[in-house]
Amino acid sequence: MVREFHTKNENETGNTAREFARELKPGDIVCLYGDLGCGKTTFSQAAIEELGVKETVTSPTFTIVHEYEGRFPVYHFDVYRVHSEEEMFEIGYEEYFFGSGVCFIEWAELIEELLPENVYRVRLQYTDEEDGRMIQIEYPGN
Repeated sequence: MVREFHTKNENETGNTAREFARELKPGDIVCLYGDLGCGKTTFSQAAIEELGVKETVTSPTFTIVHEYEGRFPVYHFDVYRVHSEEEMFEIGYEEYFFGSGVCFIEWAELIEELLPENVYRVRLQYTDEEDGRMIQIEYPGN
C-alpha cells in the first residue's frame, strides 16, 4: 500500500507524521528519502514526539544516531555523512535495526544495501506551492 499526502507548511507535515506514527510498533524501520531541506527532519521530529518522547528531538547529522525513550526505544539516524558500510557496522546498526525499538533513517538511500526488506519508505519532495510538500508513504510488503 502507498499513501500520498500534500502539505502546505511545516505544521501540516508534522501533523501527517504524527498521524503516521500512531501506526508504528517496536521493530519498525522508517526510511526517509528526499532532497536537502525537503522536510525529513521535520517529519522525523513530529513522529518521534508522537511516540512519547518528551525530550527535544534534534537532527543527528554529526553523531549519526540519537537514542530516545518514549513508549518504547526510538532511534533517529542521519546517515548523510556515512561514507561506508563499515561505519554502520562500527556503530552496531544491527542492534538498532533488529532490536525492540523504532528506527527513523534519514538519507536511507545511502545505506540501501543494509536495510531489511520490510521497511516503511517515506519520500518527501517539494511541490510548486510555496512551502508545499508531497509525502508518499510506502508500507512494508509492497
